[in-house]
Amino acid sequence: MAELNWTGGKLLQDKTIVVTGCASGIGWETARLVKALGGDVIGIDVRKTEDHVDELYIADLSDRMSIKALINALPSGIDGLANIAGLPPTAPAEKVLKVNLVGLKFFTEGLIGKLNDGASIVNLASLAGFGWPQAVETIKASEDLAFEDVAAFIATHKVGNEGGRSYFFSKEALIAWTLKNRWTWRERDIRMNCVSPGPVDTPILKDFVETLGARAEEDMRVMDRPGRAEDIAPVVAFLLSDMTHWIRGTNIPVDGGMSSHVLTNMHRL
Repeated sequence: MAELNWTGGKLLQDKTIVVTGCASGIGWETARLVKALGGDVIGIDVRKTEDHVDELYIADLSDRMSIKALINALPSGIDGLANIAGLPPTAPAEKVLKVNLVGLKFFTEGLIGKLNDGASIVNLASLAGFGWPQAVETIKASEDLAFEDVAAFIATHKVGNEGGRSYFFSKEALIAWTLKNRWTWRERDIRMNCVSPGPVDTPILKDFVETLGARAEEDMRVMDRPGRAEDIAPVVAFLLSDMTHWIRGTNIPVDGGMSSHVLTNMHRL
């Protein structure tokens, strides 16, 4: 079992954490918080930033060769991976599936050899993935999905951009992948979990409202406010810490109670 490391009250003291999507939104706030909690941040993004990163790697997570080069360039001795980078439902469906699912999985699996024993992987999922049990057959069909087959998969399984389906499916499959891999690296004490925000006030909030229309407006009506990046990042940081050694393959809703609202309505509570 990993020893707890809370030196000086710093939850992530001396830990090296990789944060994808570090240049904006929840990724930016996660990088800031990791630094504040004593960690070192290796940031990954398609854009340059000097904020809250000790090292920055520019990479396109929709491109297999870019990810391979990234994995080769990254150092060993990584204590945590926060997979925050993602595209909204207004992006082309093929790009959404590549970044949010195929590329994320490819990068994570390729990086395992550079993670320390006892490392933590945290995937940013979404309330949009709530309906994953109803999509199990399509999720199973995507398990070995390759970059070059994404376009055909979208056409065959009808997970294009209509109604934001590409985004919803990417998050459904990500939650299922996280649950399925609860014990995959257990012999090295490497755990993986995911966090599911609801609507969050980041630069891409308008993209969700534009795509989801009445559904998004109803969510906003029910909620007292959208989430904020600073509501989400602390849960990511907590899961990256040694305090969560026994949390494995779990999806944690961080949505102001929205998923509970959906569940109680479903079960007429």
